[in-house]
Amino acid sequence: MRARKLFLAAASLGACSVFWLAFAGAALVNTPAHADGAGIFDPAILSTSDGRQVFEHICQGCHMQNGQGAVGAGRYPALANNRTLASRQYMALTILMGRRNMPAFGAKHAIGFGGPAATLSEEQIAAVINYVRTHFGNKYPDVITAAEVAALDQRAH
Repeated sequence: MRARKLFLAAASLGACSVFWLAFAGAALVNTPAHADGAGIFDPAILSTSDGRQVFEHICQGCHMQNGQGAVGAGRYPALANNRTLASRQYMALTILMGRRNMPAFGAKHAIGFGGPAATLSEEQIAAVINYVRTHFGNKYPDVITAAEVAALDQRAH
């Protein structure tokens, strides 16, 4: 008798669970999905020419807060203590045209996936290069100008 009561109670709970799962599933089917914005397409964020702010809003998502890089869904090289960054032209071309799994941020080269492409102006590119080259243990004091970035972009194809 006790076993039968337990069986009926369990069956009753199971039926109740199935009902609520079906109810919740129906509600989800009729609800459109909305993704939270990543924030990089916000014109207010992209209007700054402060290298630190450009890094924080665009670059650190992959290269991490202290520029240490990351490995996971892709390989994001460390910017900290990086000898490759001695070449400001290399950095400018990488940001303008992209490299491996890094997207291009130059207006001529950027591709939007499901929306407008995130692009940076020559001033923003120069500012973020100068910021990264003087932070995260990097000590490259020579600066790149927006005019140099624009000239590199004109020659790049």
